[in-house]
Amino acid sequence: MTETQDTDAATPAASPSRRTLIGWGGAGLALGAVAAGGAVAATRAGDDADPTAAVGGAVAFHGAHQAGIATPVQDRLHFAAFDVKTDDRAEFVRMLKDWTAAARRMTAGHAVGEGAYGGLAEAPPDDTGEALGLSPSRLTLTIGFGPSLFERFGLAGKRPEALVDLPTFAGDNLDRTRTGGDLCIQACADDPQVAVHAIRNLARIGFGKVAIRWSQLGFGKTSSTTPDAQTPRNLMGFKDGTRNIAGTEPDRLKKFVWVGDGDGGEDESWMTGGSYLVARRIRMNIETWDRTSLQEQEDVFGRDKGEGAPVGRAKEHDKPFLKAMKPDAHVRLAHPDSNNGITILRRGYSFTDGTDGLGRLDAGLFFLAYQRDVRKGFIPLQRQLSSKDALNEYIQHVGSAVFAVPPGVRDKDDWWGRTLFSEEA
Repeated sequence: MTETQDTDAATPAASPSRRTLIGWGGAGLALGAVAAGGAVAATRAGDDADPTAAVGGAVAFHGAHQAGIATPVQDRLHFAAFDVKTDDRAEFVRMLKDWTAAARRMTAGHAVGEGAYGGLAEAPPDDTGEALGLSPSRLTLTIGFGPSLFERFGLAGKRPEALVDLPTFAGDNLDRTRTGGDLCIQACADDPQVAVHAIRNLARIGFGKVAIRWSQLGFGKTSSTTPDAQTPRNLMGFKDGTRNIAGTEPDRLKKFVWVGDGDGGEDESWMTGGSYLVARRIRMNIETWDRTSLQEQEDVFGRDKGEGAPVGRAKEHDKPFLKAMKPDAHVRLAHPDSNNGITILRRGYSFTDGTDGLGRLDAGLFFLAYQRDVRKGFIPLQRQLSSKDALNEYIQHVGSAVFAVPPGVRDKDDWWGRTLFSEEA
């Protein structure tokens, strides 16, 4: 926590299926059908988000940067980290191409491959079918590569220097079953079924080559990339993400989020236009917080609970007077002015995953932060917060992962990870 529709066009019955009995491998064959399956307006202005994107519409899949970073934050999340199970580099690259083809179709509101019905009766359908009849719901799919992936496929020399293993921070209580991963997919949508459908189908396509290591469902976005919209609230009831980087601020995105030309060595040029993602599962001690006085709650954050105004100010977006806050107030410690200008783009979600067996909610914040360099972004910021923040009495970091998020898929012939794998593909 930091301050700062239509489905796929049916395949004609007379056309023979190209699927094999062992699964879907014909992703590339169906790409041209996306445009023919019905018009769905795509919303992404150039490299940056179009904040006027309508709920239910489609977000453009192609672009210099991956969608799902600076694009307007949707209401729901399904995040999955995967372990790689194959040692065959060509097989893994083929999967990335198949995943790209499937992602291109699903983000446009179409079914995967030949769809959920109408193909060979003797073979499993190409699509699982639960999103049939649903709109694209602004679905975005964003892929990232974890540090451990670079121990495979001869990629050691291409691991970016900025893709560091995160250190252990004060107060961490990480669950190994919710930590790490060779790669990740972030699925964001306004309909939870659309997001879950996307992860389910990518996992199905990757069966035998990758397996889900852990996943997280999220609701109620806790940050926004559209500052004209109302700032969302976290499960503690406070506005979260005030002064987050907006998708309409290209200068700040360039400075703090996108990897630039010349960042790292020659072997790191494949990351130009990408970003680095830190994912943290933060458990909130909800019951303790709910018994805390309003004054203490406001002191902990350094903002009032109603308007979200900084201490001593009247409006949420008034410039904070940091010295008026308690020394351990969250806003004071997390503010760029307290951290040599450190700024990250936040894209978190609330979660509630039942109870812990002791009658307490297993709830909190699934924190997602994008930055140009983890060493200059999340790590120094979290060192400060983990050692001093009054909020630590009420939260605990229980899951963690870091990923290199490559640049966007530029056109129909491009695919996820091409810049990393193409020299040897």
